[in-house]
Amino acid sequence: MVKKEEKKPVKAKYYEALGRRKTAIARVRLMSGSGRVTVNDKELKEYFREPGLGQAVLSPIENLKLGAKFDVKVKVRGGGIHAQSEAVRHGLARALTEFNAEFKKRLRNLGFLTRDPRMVERKKYGLKKARRAPQWQKR
Repeated sequence: MVKKEEKKPVKAKYYEALGRRKTAIARVRLMSGSGRVTVNDKELKEYFREPGLGQAVLSPIENLKLGAKFDVKVKVRGGGIHAQSEAVRHGLARALTEFNAEFKKRLRNLGFLTRDPRMVERKKYGLKKARRAPQWQKR
């Protein structure tokens, strides 16, 4: 018996990048489509309920005037909701530079490609918090 070769469906090409902020990590996949944005299998407005956060996420696309040219799928974890939105924005900007290297200069000037290095400082031994020392007592 001769088996017929089954044709495998061709997967849509996508551009993937990681975005980080504090302890939030976002994996962003950018593919051609109708402008649909999903974050953790939810719509953007459903996941980021605050209006400013949704706008911050889409600001790289808006500043490049790409409109509804791409579908964006995001998996984000860790951190708070604000850090997650900035991590998604960072990952989206990185994915756009992977799509077209000419976008890099414009996104760099807007500050979207710079990872925010601020993290929570670790607690040191002998102290109550990172820098808070126990109260000093004279006698």
